[in-house]
Amino acid sequence: MIDYRKATVPVWTLATGDVRVPAVAGDGPMTAERLGELRSVLAVLADEPIATLEVHPLPGKLDRSRGIPLDAVSPLAQHLSQLVTQTVRNSSAAATATAAGENLYRMVVPAKFAAQFGQGMVRPMAAKGVTGGIYGSLVNSTGIVANASFVPVGKAAAAGAVGGAGATVGVAAAGSAALTVAAPLVLMAVAVGVSAHADHKREQVIGHITELLEQLHEEKLDEEHSELDGCRDAIDKATAILLDQGKLGVSLGLDSAVHAINTALGAADRRLARWQSALDKLPDGEAVEIGTLTKSFPGVDEQGGPFRAHLELASLAIALKRRVIVLQAVEHAQSDSGNPFEAFARALKRDQQRLDELESSIAGVLLRLSALELARPSGLRPVFTPGEVDRLMRATHRIHQLGDGVTTESRTTDVAIEIARSRDGSLVVFPALSA
Repeated sequence: MIDYRKATVPVWTLATGDVRVPAVAGDGPMTAERLGELRSVLAVLADEPIATLEVHPLPGKLDRSRGIPLDAVSPLAQHLSQLVTQTVRNSSAAATATAAGENLYRMVVPAKFAAQFGQGMVRPMAAKGVTGGIYGSLVNSTGIVANASFVPVGKAAAAGAVGGAGATVGVAAAGSAALTVAAPLVLMAVAVGVSAHADHKREQVIGHITELLEQLHEEKLDEEHSELDGCRDAIDKATAILLDQGKLGVSLGLDSAVHAINTALGAADRRLARWQSALDKLPDGEAVEIGTLTKSFPGVDEQGGPFRAHLELASLAIALKRRVIVLQAVEHAQSDSGNPFEAFARALKRDQQRLDELESSIAGVLLRLSALELARPSGLRPVFTPGEVDRLMRATHRIHQLGDGVTTESRTTDVAIEIARSRDGSLVVFPALSA
């Protein structure tokens, strides 16, 4: 049993470029709060992204199915092994912490640079089986960070400089003794973590939409769903190839997958425009009859209906597109050996803005719907049956629920990527978190 209150956590300060910053880290142990302050200061002082990498004991119970596995010869695994090997010689804390060969690494990229990935790329992850719950830091083992002592790790044994995806770890020309150049390590960790996050979102949507379509028996919606779900195989293969630093080929079928995803996004755009137009036509400040609302939003008053299926299809298309964008960004970054992190961030930011806008607009529609007041059906009868009253009450409750869980917060937070490393050097990279 590990007593995390007495745990010593080594921390590397990783630069993605050759930068100079004041020696603000110091050599003594830090609290979690002090480490957070250090990240903020480094983000302000440096023009290049500076991440921190912590190494913790591997938790006994770990759901590895949520992450993306990488073998020991993958670029990310090799870069991580190289960093550890070159620094443990000069750091007793790092040597002790990594001696067992099994650890949980936690990389945090400050909000200033995480914004380059886009506002909607990384959000809190819903915890399975917990209503309203989210995954916390260190795969839901929160006591580690709260009570540990963080100790800065000294420089890596200098063996190279910043470069392309195959560059070695080197020492930055910085005032801080703990600053190490590791652009490829940061790039690959962020790429895999963001890809895992997008895939986890896709899995959540798939389960929900399958249940909805089984109830609806809508052939056209089933076809849309099948085309989107069929894209996964090509995306998974492309992810494996790129993260092993290979080249994408036509035989993967990624082009046809992207076409299917873009077609689904086009359908989502058209439906969104119709929804917005229908809401704009409603009289301001007046109650709306259910019949009027269901003409533009079929099934909105039901537990499952075409409108809710359209929402889930849009979410699925967005989740798949986000994963494709990460693949395209990695490919672009690996082709730019001069500065892979900047190339990666540019590609991500440029292509994902449309998705952020689409998600934000859909969230706006849901919030407007949830705020509507429903009117009793008009008719000649002055009295309504208990069944009609019950239907109105249920419809009101379900429509008001549409606003639950809608995220309108656009403020970017630090991004955390957690990596489980086994004795054989293989890794499992978990979905990136809003730290």
